[in-house]
Amino acid sequence: MSVKMLKQIKSESVTTFLLRYWWKIATVLLLTYTCTYGFLIKTPNLPILNDSIRNLFFHVPMWFVMMFLMFISLVYSIRYLMDGKGRHDIIAENTAIIGLLMGFVGVVTGSVWAKVTWGAWWVFAEVKLNAAAAALLVYCAYFILRASFDDPEMKAKFSAVYSIFAFVMFIVLINVIPRISTSSLHPGGGGNPGFNAYDLDNNLRTVFYPAVLGWMGLGLWMSTLLCRLKFIENKLDDIA
Repeated sequence: MSVKMLKQIKSESVTTFLLRYWWKIATVLLLTYTCTYGFLIKTPNLPILNDSIRNLFFHVPMWFVMMFLMFISLVYSIRYLMDGKGRHDIIAENTAIIGLLMGFVGVVTGSVWAKVTWGAWWVFAEVKLNAAAAALLVYCAYFILRASFDDPEMKAKFSAVYSIFAFVMFIVLINVIPRISTSSLHPGGGGNPGFNAYDLDNNLRTVFYPAVLGWMGLGLWMSTLLCRLKFIENKLDDIA
């Protein structure tokens, strides 16, 4: 085999690798950028928030990731109801698992931010915090429902139907109720200006948007790994 042919094979393998894993490579690069430059950029000189505003790159994207993954879970739940393929139920379940995990991370990072800016880990009068907690409980109920069935087909059907209800409730709790509330401490709620109105300057935008994409990529990556593990487990069960 000539040197030219070896170079061609090597070039094709690299191209194939990039085409197959481009989004994973992009995820690593985006999160590396977020976790380094996010702590180096100059932030707006705002009272109370100060440097805690850097949490914007970690707290807020978690809710975008959760919405993204729960939407995928919804789509595959509907697909399962349409065709009854177990593969679709597996994808719906595992994207919901990672979505719920990201939601819990969002609550934890939000609680840390609340302690710095509001002086308390949790403000029970804050509508958005309570709505976020309720949204997580709605999806916790999804997994409780799944665990209550022994028959795989019944589990998948009832879970798929509940997933539709859960997503609607999630959007209402996260996006609708906080917006119509008049007593919210959060930016953009209760008459408070939103981040895009008073402190999401161009420096923050250069990190915030890549952070959202990077965390979304990580959430999707984690979901695909869980799905692949479940597919392998099912194949091993079939062989046994």
